[in-house]
Amino acid sequence: MAYPFQMGLQDATSPIMEELLHFHDHTLMIVFLISSLVLYIISIMLTTKLTHTSTMDAQEVETVWTVLPAVILILIALPSLRILYMMDEINNPSLTVKTMGHQWYWSYEYTDYEDLNFDSYMTPTQELKPGELRLLEVDNRVVLPMEVTIRMLISSEDVLHSWAVPSLGLKTDAIPGRLNQTTLMAMRPGLYYGQCSEICGSNHSFMPIVLELVPLSYFEKWSASML
Repeated sequence: MAYPFQMGLQDATSPIMEELLHFHDHTLMIVFLISSLVLYIISIMLTTKLTHTSTMDAQEVETVWTVLPAVILILIALPSLRILYMMDEINNPSLTVKTMGHQWYWSYEYTDYEDLNFDSYMTPTQELKPGELRLLEVDNRVVLPMEVTIRMLISSEDVLHSWAVPSLGLKTDAIPGRLNQTTLMAMRPGLYYGQCSEICGSNHSFMPIVLELVPLSYFEKWSASML
């Protein structure tokens, strides 16, 4: 859950989000080093009157400033491609949940159960209980088991939406007529909040997502009570 004036990303809850955080720090350090080097060179050029005429046509210098950027790009591209393949990988999911985007709410269907589906609307401000978050709380939370591979099938019935939960590293477009899929696995229980991340109309800001990750035994009791 994000907090006011937060500068960084949310704490990672899934292995994919942990990899994304490491890649973010890795890339940010490279950008910081490049920016520092450029700033240093500019300051030297502005503060000294020395001119090294022998370096103006040096093949060695040209080789370095051609090869070095290529090496830096490779150092960024390789871990990026690795994470992309990890995000697309589906490893024998234990549970499948289909979510459909509407204007302006989400509907969920647990396809492994015969009749377990519901709509999830934002809770109006006047109906919030103490401790609940404005514009982020819903009337029906998505209850899922933790430490279990879950496949999410995402689509839309009207316009473009985007199902996003930052702390799990999830952001998948909901496109009418197309079924996208993603996987999630939370390593600890808790409430995880997200929102529609695609401008979808006048009430785009009022399509929150709330995942309640619980132990498997609690999930089994909940699913039995919902049937």
